[in-house]
Amino acid sequence: MPDWLLYTGSRTSHDGIDRLPAPPPWRAFDGGPALPTPPAPPGPSGGAPHQATTYLPSADAVQQVNAALYLRRPLLVTGPPGTGKSTLAYAVAHELGLGPVLHWPITSRVTLRDGLYQYDPITRLYAAARAGRDVLPDDDIGRYLRLGPLGTALLPYERPRVLLVDEIDKSDIDLPNDLLTIFEKGEFEIPELVRRADPRAGVMTADGPRVAIDRGTVRCRAFPLVVMTSNGEREFPPAFLRRCVRLELSRPDGEAELAAIVRAHLGDLADQSEELIRRFLERSGAGALATDQLLNAVYLLRHADAPDPGRLADQIMPYLSGTSADDDDE
Repeated sequence: MPDWLLYTGSRTSHDGIDRLPAPPPWRAFDGGPALPTPPAPPGPSGGAPHQATTYLPSADAVQQVNAALYLRRPLLVTGPPGTGKSTLAYAVAHELGLGPVLHWPITSRVTLRDGLYQYDPITRLYAAARAGRDVLPDDDIGRYLRLGPLGTALLPYERPRVLLVDEIDKSDIDLPNDLLTIFEKGEFEIPELVRRADPRAGVMTADGPRVAIDRGTVRCRAFPLVVMTSNGEREFPPAFLRRCVRLELSRPDGEAELAAIVRAHLGDLADQSEELIRRFLERSGAGALATDQLLNAVYLLRHADAPDPGRLADQIMPYLSGTSADDDDE
């Protein structure tokens, strides 16, 4: 089946997502009524236009993204900093026309509820007091509810939304298992609505207008493409890992590959960057460097009339995991 790839890495928008077949029976969801995909803000990818249109995915990345789309499973992307883990989400959203990326940055203080929704009872109480009401009106609760990135991604969209769960390895130890339950069910309840006599309300989304929530439950229709990034700083539970499609990204390690990346980002400047690319590769043997450091150095040295360009390049490309002996001698 040579044309099974929906996402191809072409960096050109197309409607390939319309060829996505029905899900496996154990991953079918029936949320509704169906919602259209929100339009992306001006510029491709809605927030990262340059990254989305210049990203060069590996063959493995293309394959695993498509596997996640077909199987309706989260994609766990691991690799060193600067290998394009987060950018991959924007590139897929741009190429397949899946609307703006829903971004959920993770810290040790983040909980599952932070990603699902937020409720602001204090502001609601103050609003009622200003209106001279002794009892909170039952029909205005939706004004004080807002879906988070994960909650918005689980709305019953006709096409899958792209959710970027950034740096999940920094989360509290319980979050991966909490996410596992949500990913398996494809739905969640909002207790503040379920407890009401009429569990319906129009609530705000993370990135768009209000949507109607019926029976206090959000249930997906097209399972979102969930891209979870990890720097490999922790191990995840086996139950969590076996339900993810996994992708390991590595740093580019050859002159041709690096030149192609520089050319995609900086055009003709790539033709003047051979020496810097070689310097980058030589320094990479002594410590960790990221590709965006090379791009910064190429751009800066093109515009800066530095007396010692080599030294300036090394200062723009410091080692990410500590300094080498060479740096200590400088």
